[in-house]
Amino acid sequence: MPKIYIAGPMSGLPEYNYPAFHAADAELKALGHETLNPATNPECDSWEGYMRAAIAQVIQADAIAFLPGSHYSRGARLELVVGKSLGLDVRPLAGWLAA
Repeated sequence: MPKIYIAGPMSGLPEYNYPAFHAADAELKALGHETLNPATNPECDSWEGYMRAAIAQVIQADAIAFLPGSHYSRGARLELVVGKSLGLDVRPLAGWLAA
């Protein structure tokens, strides 16, 4: 089973969209996947700080699951570029849940 990083929009959303990240985390774990969930990272003082932590997780992953609305997120788009550049299996969350 691949280790899956969860990517999605956070900035400007209620509760930083953490409930959606935690729900995806639970669903993927229920299917037996190991996950990397940026919603569990320590608080940072800047977007750049959050992204440094997130990219450190992306490079540890085998794959990325994208939450709905990811295409609107600057951070998720960056994670997509890094993931594709590293040859990770990148798909929408629904693609992982249906597999």
